[in-house]
Amino acid sequence: MRSFGSDNHSGVHRDILKSLNDTNDNHQIAYGDDIWTKKAEQKFKEIFGDNVETFFVFNGTGANVISLKTTTNTFNSIIAADTAHICVDECGAPEYFTGASVKAVKTSNGKLTPESIKPLLSGFGFEHHSQPKVVYISQCTELGTVYTCEEIKAIAELIHSHNMYLHMDGARIANAAVCLNKSFKEITVDCGVDILSFGGTKNGMMIGETVVSFRKELSENLKYIRKQLAQLYSKMRYVGCQYLSYFENDLWFRNASNANRMAQLLRKSLLEIYNFDFTQNTDANILLLKMNKEMIDKLLKKHFFYIWNEEINEIRLVTSWDTTEQDINDFISSVREIL
Repeated sequence: MRSFGSDNHSGVHRDILKSLNDTNDNHQIAYGDDIWTKKAEQKFKEIFGDNVETFFVFNGTGANVISLKTTTNTFNSIIAADTAHICVDECGAPEYFTGASVKAVKTSNGKLTPESIKPLLSGFGFEHHSQPKVVYISQCTELGTVYTCEEIKAIAELIHSHNMYLHMDGARIANAAVCLNKSFKEITVDCGVDILSFGGTKNGMMIGETVVSFRKELSENLKYIRKQLAQLYSKMRYVGCQYLSYFENDLWFRNASNANRMAQLLRKSLLEIYNFDFTQNTDANILLLKMNKEMIDKLLKKHFFYIWNEEINEIRLVTSWDTTEQDINDFISSVREIL
């Protein structure tokens, strides 16, 4: 099966599989005291700076919950776009584990702005109101849009003036970096991000995400929070070794570049045969567009993808690190046939 449903549907890159096999030789100390994890932690320091601390976890929800738990108390509030992953696809985990309330901001493109955040920056010091403490942004967003560095800096400047933290969900951060033609450091710590959920499984890895802390006061208790939230992996070498391969020879860049390029090809090819209504920019590897219900039903018989908004017949197509031009051509052929 070749899917446009999610970049989670793709397999594992052969270089990642090789690293897992190579790491599987002999014994290593558990819980991160192995040579592979130590090398991976050092690699993150080379990428983001010597002051960062890295904490490997199982999955993206775990990374987000740990990051938010680290930055909040139970009486705080978390500000996020209404389409954010923590609002839509994490089964209330952030609120359940942090005790903080999540305040959803309606957006047109999945991106927060200082103007949309300001109305929620109230009630400071008033015990009857949740105290705003962290802003959550996704890079890329769930709608496939990408924050510019200037947009992130503007948010960071505003909330830092209120003694708040900026958390970035970087499940697709590689796709964003390719889109912006910037390094990971340039689009995170250099923009004022305080804590980052760094993803790899959507871009060729098998398992494991990373919490990257850029603030000493946040790093202090992170290892305890990770343990309490059941995200401490005993055989952590199998996460660390993947990241070493992921960064080696810019594998992350090559994978994300292909996904982004295939998304642009798919969009271009669709527009060449019909003037489809794309509801969002295709900044990275996600396309959102409208089709009539009959066409959607027929396409779903041959290709897997998700209906994003049934009310307006909006679908979501996601390209992956291993999407090929043949995959695009096959989908376009099906659309042509239906038309």
